[in-house]
Amino acid sequence: MIALSAFLTSGIGSFDTTYDVIWRSWAAPLHPQWAEGIDERVRYIVVHVRLARICLALAVGGSLALAGAVYQGVLLNPLADPFTLGVSTGAAFGASLYILFGWAGGHFWGMSSLPIAAFLGALAALYLVYALGRVDGQIHTTTLILAGIIVSTFLSAWIGVLKSLNEDSVSTIVFWVMGSLSGKSWGHVLLVLPYLVAGGAVILYYARELDLLTLGDVPAQQLGVDVQQIRFRLMLAASLVTAAAVSVSGVIGFVGLVVPHLVRLGLGPHHRRLLPAVFLAGAVLLLMSDTLARSSLPNGQELPVGVVTAILGGPFFCYLMLHRKKYLQL
Repeated sequence: MIALSAFLTSGIGSFDTTYDVIWRSWAAPLHPQWAEGIDERVRYIVVHVRLARICLALAVGGSLALAGAVYQGVLLNPLADPFTLGVSTGAAFGASLYILFGWAGGHFWGMSSLPIAAFLGALAALYLVYALGRVDGQIHTTTLILAGIIVSTFLSAWIGVLKSLNEDSVSTIVFWVMGSLSGKSWGHVLLVLPYLVAGGAVILYYARELDLLTLGDVPAQQLGVDVQQIRFRLMLAASLVTAAAVSVSGVIGFVGLVVPHLVRLGLGPHHRRLLPAVFLAGAVLLLMSDTLARSSLPNGQELPVGVVTAILGGPFFCYLMLHRKKYLQL
């Protein structure tokens, strides 16, 4: 399904080419003779521009959906996702600070350190949300979402301040707020993958414990789960995956909210099969949204993909709010 979606969407856009050329360009590394007769400029666009963007859309969409499933399971809140909890905006704020101070070319252990800055911003936002959502020493799921909206709005305002402080970085920082995959390359794909693999491995490792956490703290403890430790590790892993995605795509909302619900309706709540399916569904959803974003306007103009996902996800969010009693339990 992933390969078919990638192949079909690769032929859509302002640059018109045939699927025969696309297939031969993709297969050229295995059989160089298949690329004979294809203009090098066309081949470069097909492989290094469009295919790279498709792969990045798949990685980012899968990451956001995976993080959303973890947040919903850990917090027992069907409205929890990286966007509504303010984690995406926190990651964007950390990345914006990083860009403002001119550190965007730094590396850590051979990898770009931009996701690290985004990760620290995501953790700071998550801490603020927890602090605001705690009432009498208890975390209330209803107030947690309200706290996430407050923190997200507050950090969005500070991102606006950062834009005003440095006119040269305005266009770059605006990208973080709107969400876009335009102009991305294989370097951005390679930037996301290490963090996605690390965070995803932790999440999948604790899939059974995540099932038990959805029963509630007391039943999970009775079944031998160290609730506080497991929750902490899962939240860290989900925040790392979110931060890596946001560091290359900006803030893209609703993917982490909509996809886990739709997949859960079809496959049930067991996370060993739910998490891989959520990742794949999120990847396809963002790929389709990005294809719509880059092909819906004339003359090669593009919509921010964050706008497309908001248009698609907004009605679903409203539906959840109107039917919150039905979906209160995961």
